Amino acid sequence: MTSDRNETRNTAIAAAIILLAAGSALYFMPKIVLAIGAYSPVLGFAAGVAIVLAFFLIFWVRSRLKK
Repeated sequence: MTSDRNETRNTAIAAAIILLAAGSALYFMPKIVLAIGAYSPVLGFAAGVAIVLAFFLIFWVRSRLKK
């Protein structure tokens, strides 16, 4: 019983940390993309795509590691 409770707690903490990090990245994404886009529009686009895909990639990798 205690093990299940600790596992649920650890999962919730990990999800909260991931969401805070992803939320911060998405919040600052327009500034990052515009700054990089001033140098190269293609790199700005690539940075935006990478930030959005990273959010999904983190959860995909985490689910694969939990199996």
